[in-house]
Amino acid sequence: MIIPNARHVDLSDRVDLIPFDRLGRFFAEHLAMGRPVLRSARIAAGMLVAISASVGATPAQEGSRMMEIMRKTDLNTVQGPAEYFTGKVTITGQFQRPAPSRVSGAIVRFEPGARTAWHTHPAGQTLIVTEGVGWTQIEGGPKLEFHAGDILWCPAEHKHWHGATPHGSMTHIAIQEAVNGTPVTWMEKVTDEQYRKPLGAE
Repeated sequence: MIIPNARHVDLSDRVDLIPFDRLGRFFAEHLAMGRPVLRSARIAAGMLVAISASVGATPAQEGSRMMEIMRKTDLNTVQGPAEYFTGKVTITGQFQRPAPSRVSGAIVRFEPGARTAWHTHPAGQTLIVTEGVGWTQIEGGPKLEFHAGDILWCPAEHKHWHGATPHGSMTHIAIQEAVNGTPVTWMEKVTDEQYRKPLGAE
């Protein structure tokens, strides 16, 4: 019996991994109940194959079977770097998934008047708005307003900015993918004139 996609280990080289006590109890119980020896032997063989496969699993295979939970109490919060943001911005729970995934993200909170600098994402960006009202604009496009519960998509390589309005804070979850190891290219700051343009203005 072979477990698909598993890299098996020869247990003759790793006898320390064989649970002789469990196998002994297993056979004693099955024979005492009058169960066929051949059927019991097949079950025991299956146990050994499973042990072999689990020992031979690659890190990727092991990771695919495990769920990771980042607890709220364990999330780190840092200030948004001044060279990339105007105003007070905090970034919480920043993550970068291991290959083959290219996904990274974070919870980003903008205080009133705070916004990003102009920037692009090589594979685009999704913003899930969880609190407040915000503004965003793609270069050459209209200035738009969004609200808690909205989901924004900015296409790849489109220069844009986003942030809170002057009247209240805004929080969103930002999700993007890296290309050639980079998820974002930062550019110049958004001026006050650009930020305060009327909604719909380009």
